[in-house]
Amino acid sequence: MMTIREKLKDKNMSVYRLAKASELPYATVNDICSGKAQLEKCSAETIYKIAKALDVPMEELLAPCFLKRSSFENFKSNICHRVKELGDIDFLIETLESHDIRTYYERKWYPESLYLLAMLDYISRENDVPLVSEYDDIRRCRLEKPVYPASLRAVSAAARSDAALKEAEKTAIPEFMRFNIIESEVRNVI
Repeated sequence: MMTIREKLKDKNMSVYRLAKASELPYATVNDICSGKAQLEKCSAETIYKIAKALDVPMEELLAPCFLKRSSFENFKSNICHRVKELGDIDFLIETLESHDIRTYYERKWYPESLYLLAMLDYISRENDVPLVSEYDDIRRCRLEKPVYPASLRAVSAAARSDAALKEAEKTAIPEFMRFNIIESEVRNVI
């Protein structure tokens, strides 16, 4: 799913050219593209004209507006439960077929993309399955700051010490640690 800005870049089109092609006022199109006006609040006619000018279905144009990102803790929990529910091999297959790693990465949802890739790599190692080279470019990425589990951050804050965080780094699963995600337990989920 691409935003209007990304579609313009992809088509090498300016906001001015989009306004002309859609026969909408430049100010209207500029406000939508800059985020000043919300596309989902625009009239159907405006959305239709922009979609037609960009040569995309209206649904595709609106999809990013309704995409909601859950908390990273929720995301991690859902992934761990999915592994438990499906089993390792079916999880690997489902993840590879879904292309979610690349989708999250393209949305700039880097923690989600890297967490899912780390899980894929971890499960591959655990099951002696070769790594898929399709994500080698993403494997070279790393989050700028370490991401710790919320429970660990709470313990650290309560103790007013980062000793628990430092200890967690020592026992982190290597596939997660590579991306600066501190994770030591992905199997025992309730």
